[in-house]
Amino acid sequence: MSTAILTGQPVPGSSIEGDLRSLGFDVRVAADAGDAEALLAAVPAGQRVAVVDARFVGHLHALRLGLTDPRFPLAAVPGAVTAQPAGREALARAVARDDAARDDAAGAGTSARPSTALVQGGAPAALDGLADRVAAALDADGADVHRPELGSLVAAVPADPQARNEARQAVAAVDDEAVRLKSAVKARDGFFTTFFISPYSRYIARWCARRGLTPNQVTTASLITALTAAGCAATGTRGGFVAAGVLLIASFVLDCTDGQLARYSLQYSTLGAWLDATFDRAKEYAYYAGLALGAARGGDDVWALALGAMVLQACRHVVDFSFNEANAGDAGAAAGPTAALSDRLDSVGWTVWVRRMIVLPIGERWAMIALLTAATTPRITFYALLTGCAFAACYTTAGRLLRSLARRTGRTDRAARALADLADSGPLAEGLAGASGGLARRLPGAAAPALALLGGVAVVATAALTGFGGPWPVLGAVVYTAASALAVARPLKGALDWLVPPFFRAAEYGTVLALAAKAGVGGALPAAFGLVAAVAYHHYDTVYRIRGGAGAPPAWLVRAIGGQEGRTLLVAVLAALLTAAQFKVALTVLAVAVALLVLAESIRFWVASHLGGAPAVHDEGEPA
Repeated sequence: MSTAILTGQPVPGSSIEGDLRSLGFDVRVAADAGDAEALLAAVPAGQRVAVVDARFVGHLHALRLGLTDPRFPLAAVPGAVTAQPAGREALARAVARDDAARDDAAGAGTSARPSTALVQGGAPAALDGLADRVAAALDADGADVHRPELGSLVAAVPADPQARNEARQAVAAVDDEAVRLKSAVKARDGFFTTFFISPYSRYIARWCARRGLTPNQVTTASLITALTAAGCAATGTRGGFVAAGVLLIASFVLDCTDGQLARYSLQYSTLGAWLDATFDRAKEYAYYAGLALGAARGGDDVWALALGAMVLQACRHVVDFSFNEANAGDAGAAAGPTAALSDRLDSVGWTVWVRRMIVLPIGERWAMIALLTAATTPRITFYALLTGCAFAACYTTAGRLLRSLARRTGRTDRAARALADLADSGPLAEGLAGASGGLARRLPGAAAPALALLGGVAVVATAALTGFGGPWPVLGAVVYTAASALAVARPLKGALDWLVPPFFRAAEYGTVLALAAKAGVGGALPAAFGLVAAVAYHHYDTVYRIRGGAGAPPAWLVRAIGGQEGRTLLVAVLAALLTAAQFKVALTVLAVAVALLVLAESIRFWVASHLGGAPAVHDEGEPA
């Protein structure tokens, strides 16, 4: 239960008490400033508390945005200020200081103490405006007070009857529910999502909210629907493919609904953000596997295409993550001619939608996959997916390269740390990096991405272009390990150093794909698919921890699963020492071992964060 302390002159006919109770607040009325301070202190430390001016006039949704959003320790709208447990101490100090300042003013003889001066209705005048004074004091203290964008919503504290009447007319002129529904939809969605999903999915979100459903429940329903779609695709029949396409779209509708439900009802949570992000990847990659199984039933082996699609998508995502983390909070990233051109294009309506579509975001991508699954074959579906994603990857990466080359400033320490975490270097790379630090410092600025690229080319090329079981992939992996160590031997602060993690991902995943394909034995590619899926989950989990402010997974986990260079070398050695059939078994065992380790630690971390009251997050961004 949350507590709202109502202060100031009571207004006959006001709905403020009822509004606060409808939002889940237990309402207490303060008799004077000292009483407000005492009531605040009496609220249990683990509860949210709000100070609200009794004269408040505004929309219920304005109060909801200002007082119930779980993502912010401190928040305020005109006439109301709130604090979660993490912000309670700052709020209490501000209230106590306001009361003390009035005591000092009275003691100095500048005026009678305002808290003893009564206004009509018997309320102390000092309580009028207390919420706004406290919010201003928090700002003066440097506290991070969130103030939601209200738009057309009204939140005001009228000073006289005429102003109150005008505020009430302004409230009546705006449909609170229409604004709430509109704000449930993300401002920057893709074309397909904006015009074919959101016009009705927002109403599904409202229906869920009115029945007490949570975003996590809808997210789980989306996952189950997508897994059912994958199962239909795995039947290999035309009816199964049609059903799979329909169910995949249904899963995407639910995927949009869960975020809209979170925004509509402000049900944000750390666990929910993680589930939403990881389930998206699980759904898509499980569907790829279903298509590959269905094709196999019809005599067409497309496991290499399925694995290639997963590798390409994972590499696209790490390009997004790495670039964004490298430029987080950095004004230099928004400068330069490329950024200026992008801003100009965004000012022309039709170019905005074209640019959002050609990057093939999740809505467009899933719509294409669903349609092609129902109408064509898995092989054609994967060819179209690979072609579209490859073009999108080239387009987005080229723009980011141009932006990066125009930079005139270095990366921050935070960016370098994030890139190092995304690199996922294991004990081999760390040990060699420590021994070669002097050499690395003498290398030119672009050495890190160049070394990562050349080392990756060496190991993938030897795996793909030489016979299975030979020594060349092992030699390539040794060269790659040394190159990757040099690449991370100094902080990743160069203009193009954000490319290091994507090059590492492409090298590791590409090596597994090439060696499994070269093995030429049934089951090797599905085993490789499982291994890449497990490792990719670990890499996605790293991203979401960084975005949530928790940092990278623990060092013991990275060491236990070998780091990216250790796994690459291990797979190359296994391919050289084992027969093709034995290699398939080894890949399966390795996939299961990595999956068990990373899933167990990930679930433990996110559940503990949720139960421990970690700040709620909601990622408005979306990987392509």
